[in-house]
Order: sequence, then C-alpha cells, then structure tokens
Amino acid sequence: MPQQKQPYAALLALAAATLLGGCVSQPKPLYHWAGYQEQVYAHFKNDGSGPEQQIAALEASLQEARAQDAVPPPGFHAHLGMLYAEVGKADQVRQQFETEKTLFPESAPYMDFLLRNAER
Repeated sequence: MPQQKQPYAALLALAAATLLGGCVSQPKPLYHWAGYQEQVYAHFKNDGSGPEQQIAALEASLQEARAQDAVPPPGFHAHLGMLYAEVGKADQVRQQFETEKTLFPESAPYMDFLLRNAER
C-alpha cells in the first residue's frame, strides 16, 4: 500500500511547484530602452528625420522612464547630448554629458573628451 501513495505524492508536489512557479513575478529590467535603439539606428541611417525629431522622441522616452522610475541605458544621455550639439544648444549638451557621467562613471573620460571638443 505505501507504493500506491508515492505516485500521488509526486503528482501533488508537481502541481504545487507549477502553481508556485506561476506566481513568480518577472524581474524589473535594468534599463528603460523604449525608443532609444530606434533613434540611434535612425540617426546613423540618415533616414530623413532630423535631429529635432530625434531629440523630441528621446525626450519623450526620458519622461516615460522617469514616470516609471527607470534608468535610461548607457549612452542615452551621451547620444542626446550629441543631438543637441547638432542643433547648437551648448547648455543642453553640457547637461546631457554631465548626466551621462553621473549615471555611468566609467564614461567620464569619454564625456570629458566630448565636453572639451564641444567647447571649441
């Protein structure tokens, strides 16, 4: 008779594991990527959208990230700063490069290089 209880115990354990596994929530993504990759691709492809349109799209993505308490990916603020440089907004360039340095300290040497070149 103990042999008959064993398949039921295994089946019950399998059912419990399935139910508990379904309750596990997915981890929150590390970065908020919405729109960033598409804008970088469009920028390098020269698809006809100007820097103003790309800036608007990235700023909208940044607002969305802030609303979700998410962090934009590495390079986001650097790319946005380079777009601002294309339209001649030096104050925004500096702000975006400094933000990139703050969020990702490993980018500091490159951001400092870009800042020096932007000041010329």
